[in-house]
Amino acid sequence: MSALGLKSSQFKTLTAAALSRCLTFVSARSKFSKARIPKEIFAERSQEHEKYGGDPNQPHKLHLVTRVKSVVRRPYWEKDMVKRFGLEKANVPVIHKNTPAVNSQLKFIKHLIRIEPLRTPYGLPAEQDMADSYINSKGELIVRRLLQSVDTKAIES
Repeated sequence: MSALGLKSSQFKTLTAAALSRCLTFVSARSKFSKARIPKEIFAERSQEHEKYGGDPNQPHKLHLVTRVKSVVRRPYWEKDMVKRFGLEKANVPVIHKNTPAVNSQLKFIKHLIRIEPLRTPYGLPAEQDMADSYINSKGELIVRRLLQSVDTKAIES
């Protein structure tokens, strides 16, 4: 007698019947081995770069990163990442380079921040113009160039 109260002959037939059912069983993994993601998702979408104001051949060089959510009740590694990028204050933009190293770190706090390209409609500021440049609310770097005095002697001659 076994622990279930079955005789050994009954146990052998029960095991044989269970094995015969298992041989006809097809695993669920073989049914779902083929990807069910439509190919349209992986299609080329370079025309959408113009919709978002970017050029796929020349990506922007600088990110304008702004923290929009609080880090209260967030894990310590997200708080450390926010501090490392200088985003302690909310809604204060910080400029970072658009490099793979920076982007891979920003990926971990992407739910807390907003990333925009830094646009320079008037070109990059020169060294002497750095004090007179500012970032407006649209994410554009505005350079107020100082007017140069014109020599009256050069104009007269």
